[in-house]
Amino acid sequence: MQVAIVKYNAGNIYSVVNALRRMGIEPLLTDDAELLKKADRVLFPGQGHAAEAMDYLKARRLDEVIRDLKQPVFGICVGQQLLCKHSEEGDADCIGIFDAEVKRFVPEKHEDKVPCMGWNKLYNTKSPLMEGIEGGYVYFVHSYYVPVCQETIATADYILPYSASMHKDNFYTCQFHPEKSGKVGERILKNFLEL
Repeated sequence: MQVAIVKYNAGNIYSVVNALRRMGIEPLLTDDAELLKKADRVLFPGQGHAAEAMDYLKARRLDEVIRDLKQPVFGICVGQQLLCKHSEEGDADCIGIFDAEVKRFVPEKHEDKVPCMGWNKLYNTKSPLMEGIEGGYVYFVHSYYVPVCQETIATADYILPYSASMHKDNFYTCQFHPEKSGKVGERILKNFLEL
Protein backbone atom coordinates (compact mmCIF):
# COMPACT_ATOMS: atom_id res chain seq x y z
CA MET A 1 0.00 0.00 0.00
CA GLN A 2 1.36 3.43 -0.96
CA VAL A 3 0.69 6.02 1.75
CA ALA A 4 1.41 9.64 0.82
CA ILE A 5 1.73 12.62 3.16
CA VAL A 6 1.03 16.08 1.74
CA LYS A 7 4.22 18.13 1.99
CA TYR A 8 3.54 21.82 2.62
CA ASN A 9 4.61 24.63 4.96
CA ALA A 10 2.99 23.22 8.09
CA GLY A 11 5.05 21.96 10.98
CA ASN A 12 4.99 18.59 12.69
CA ILE A 13 4.70 16.43 9.58
CA TYR A 14 7.65 14.28 10.68
CA SER A 15 5.90 12.99 13.81
CA VAL A 16 3.29 11.46 11.45
CA VAL A 17 6.07 9.99 9.26
CA ASN A 18 7.63 8.41 12.36
CA ALA A 19 4.29 7.04 13.62
CA LEU A 20 3.70 5.31 10.27
CA ARG A 21 7.25 3.91 10.28
CA ARG A 22 6.59 2.41 13.73
CA MET A 23 3.62 0.65 12.09
CA GLY A 24 5.88 -0.76 9.36
CA ILE A 25 4.85 1.72 6.63
CA GLU A 26 7.33 3.88 4.73
CA PRO A 27 5.24 6.88 3.67
CA LEU A 28 5.96 9.12 0.71
CA LEU A 29 6.28 12.80 1.69
CA THR A 30 5.39 14.78 -1.44
CA ASP A 31 3.78 17.86 -2.97
CA ASP A 32 3.69 16.21 -6.41
CA ALA A 33 0.08 16.17 -7.65
CA GLU A 34 0.49 12.97 -9.68
CA LEU A 35 2.05 11.04 -6.79
CA LEU A 36 -0.73 12.21 -4.45
CA LYS A 37 -3.39 11.10 -6.94
CA LYS A 38 -1.78 7.66 -7.33
CA ALA A 39 -1.39 6.93 -3.60
CA ASP A 40 -3.73 4.42 -1.92
CA ARG A 41 -4.10 6.68 1.16
CA VAL A 42 -3.27 10.37 1.66
CA LEU A 43 -2.55 12.01 5.01
CA PHE A 44 -2.85 15.79 5.34
CA PRO A 45 -1.33 16.66 8.74
CA GLY A 46 0.09 19.89 10.07
CA GLN A 47 0.44 22.56 12.69
CA GLY A 48 0.64 26.25 11.96
CA HIS A 49 -1.32 29.25 10.74
CA ALA A 50 -4.37 28.53 8.54
CA ALA A 51 -4.10 31.59 6.26
CA GLU A 52 -0.37 31.07 5.61
CA ALA A 53 -0.90 27.37 4.93
CA MET A 54 -3.74 28.14 2.48
CA ASP A 55 -1.60 30.73 0.67
CA TYR A 56 1.10 28.08 0.20
CA LEU A 57 -1.38 25.41 -0.95
CA LYS A 58 -3.13 27.76 -3.40
CA ALA A 59 0.16 29.01 -4.88
CA ARG A 60 0.97 25.38 -5.82
CA ARG A 61 -2.67 24.47 -6.62
CA LEU A 62 -2.47 21.76 -3.97
CA ASP A 63 -5.86 22.91 -2.62
CA GLU A 64 -7.43 21.78 -5.93
CA VAL A 65 -5.46 18.52 -5.91
CA ILE A 66 -6.61 17.67 -2.37
CA ARG A 67 -10.23 18.62 -3.14
CA ASP A 68 -10.26 16.23 -6.13
CA LEU A 69 -8.70 13.19 -4.42
CA LYS A 70 -10.86 10.06 -4.58
CA GLN A 71 -9.02 7.71 -2.20
CA PRO A 72 -9.32 7.95 1.61
CA VAL A 73 -7.80 11.24 2.85
CA PHE A 74 -7.00 11.95 6.51
CA GLY A 75 -6.71 15.57 7.67
CA ILE A 76 -4.93 15.94 11.02
CA CYS A 77 -4.97 19.03 13.30
CA VAL A 78 -4.63 22.04 10.97
CA GLY A 79 -5.37 19.53 8.19
CA GLN A 80 -8.90 19.14 9.63
CA GLN A 81 -9.35 22.91 9.78
CA LEU A 82 -8.08 23.48 6.22
CA LEU A 83 -10.62 20.96 4.89
CA CYS A 84 -13.39 23.23 6.19
CA LYS A 85 -14.97 26.16 4.35
CA HIS A 86 -13.45 29.05 6.29
CA SER A 87 -11.17 29.73 9.27
CA GLU A 88 -11.20 32.70 11.63
CA GLU A 89 -7.40 32.28 11.79
CA GLY A 90 -6.27 34.93 9.32
CA ASP A 91 -9.82 35.12 7.88
CA ALA A 92 -8.87 32.31 5.49
CA ASP A 93 -11.04 30.70 2.82
CA CYS A 94 -10.10 27.04 3.01
CA ILE A 95 -10.52 23.91 0.84
CA GLY A 96 -14.24 23.54 1.55
CA ILE A 97 -14.86 19.80 1.82
CA PHE A 98 -16.79 20.42 5.05
CA ASP A 99 -19.33 23.25 5.10
CA ALA A 100 -18.06 24.42 8.49
CA GLU A 101 -16.49 27.54 10.01
CA VAL A 102 -13.34 27.13 12.10
CA LYS A 103 -13.60 29.31 15.21
CA ARG A 104 -11.18 30.50 17.87
CA PHE A 105 -11.75 29.29 21.43
CA VAL A 106 -13.04 32.14 23.60
CA PRO A 107 -12.19 31.67 27.31
CA GLU A 108 -15.27 31.86 29.52
CA LYS A 109 -13.53 31.72 32.90
CA HIS A 110 -10.06 32.19 34.35
CA GLU A 111 -9.04 28.53 34.05
CA ASP A 112 -9.84 28.39 30.32
CA LYS A 113 -6.44 28.54 28.67
CA VAL A 114 -5.96 28.98 24.93
CA PRO A 115 -4.43 27.05 23.27
CA CYS A 116 -6.10 23.90 24.50
CA MET A 117 -3.20 21.54 25.27
CA GLY A 118 -3.22 18.04 26.66
CA TRP A 119 -5.16 14.81 26.83
CA ASN A 120 -8.92 14.77 26.35
CA LYS A 121 -11.60 12.11 26.06
CA LEU A 122 -13.53 11.26 22.88
CA TYR A 123 -17.25 10.50 23.01
CA ASN A 124 -20.20 10.06 20.61
CA THR A 125 -17.86 8.18 18.27
CA LYS A 126 -19.14 6.69 15.03
CA SER A 127 -17.70 5.69 11.61
CA PRO A 128 -15.16 2.93 10.90
CA LEU A 129 -12.35 5.44 11.64
CA MET A 130 -13.44 5.50 15.29
CA GLU A 131 -13.93 1.72 15.66
CA GLY A 132 -12.93 0.69 19.21
CA ILE A 133 -12.21 4.27 20.34
CA GLU A 134 -15.25 5.39 22.44
CA GLY A 135 -14.00 6.95 25.68
CA GLY A 136 -10.36 6.86 24.58
CA TYR A 137 -8.00 9.70 25.47
CA VAL A 138 -6.05 11.53 22.75
CA TYR A 139 -3.61 14.46 22.66
CA PHE A 140 -4.70 17.94 21.52
CA VAL A 141 -2.84 21.22 20.88
CA HIS A 142 -5.06 23.87 19.25
CA SER A 143 -6.50 27.37 19.60
CA TYR A 144 -9.18 26.92 16.93
CA TYR A 145 -11.97 24.36 16.68
CA VAL A 146 -14.74 23.14 14.38
CA PRO A 147 -18.21 23.27 15.99
CA VAL A 148 -20.15 20.02 16.26
CA CYS A 149 -21.92 19.50 12.91
CA GLN A 150 -23.60 16.85 10.76
CA GLU A 151 -20.20 15.36 9.78
CA THR A 152 -18.87 15.07 13.37
CA ILE A 153 -17.87 11.46 14.16
CA ALA A 154 -16.24 12.12 17.57
CA THR A 155 -16.77 14.91 20.07
CA ALA A 156 -14.50 16.37 22.75
CA ASP A 157 -15.15 19.09 25.33
CA TYR A 158 -12.99 22.12 26.02
CA ILE A 159 -14.95 25.25 26.99
CA LEU A 160 -17.69 23.77 24.78
CA PRO A 161 -18.33 20.54 22.83
CA TYR A 162 -16.55 20.53 19.43
CA SER A 163 -15.67 18.24 16.53
CA ALA A 164 -12.72 16.08 17.52
CA SER A 165 -13.13 14.07 14.30
CA MET A 166 -15.17 14.39 11.10
CA HIS A 167 -16.10 12.34 8.03
CA LYS A 168 -17.61 13.16 4.67
CA ASP A 169 -17.34 10.92 1.59
CA ASN A 170 -13.65 9.86 1.32
CA PHE A 171 -12.44 12.60 3.71
CA TYR A 172 -11.73 11.82 7.37
CA THR A 173 -10.24 14.18 9.94
CA CYS A 174 -9.18 14.59 13.52
CA GLN A 175 -8.34 17.74 15.47
CA PHE A 176 -6.04 15.84 17.83
CA HIS A 177 -2.69 14.23 17.05
CA PRO A 178 -3.13 10.47 16.61
CA GLU A 179 0.64 10.15 16.14
CA LYS A 180 1.12 11.49 19.71
CA SER A 181 -1.82 9.65 21.28
CA GLY A 182 -0.30 6.29 22.20
CA LYS A 183 -2.25 3.09 21.57
CA VAL A 184 -5.54 4.93 20.91
CA GLY A 185 -3.92 7.08 18.22
CA GLU A 186 -2.20 4.07 16.67
CA ARG A 187 -5.58 2.29 16.49
CA ILE A 188 -7.09 5.30 14.68
CA LEU A 189 -4.21 5.36 12.15
CA LYS A 190 -4.63 1.59 11.67
CA ASN A 191 -8.40 2.06 11.21
CA PHE A 192 -7.72 4.69 8.54
CA LEU A 193 -5.28 2.46 6.66
CA GLU A 194 -7.83 -0.39 6.73
CA LEU A 195 -10.79 1.70 5.42
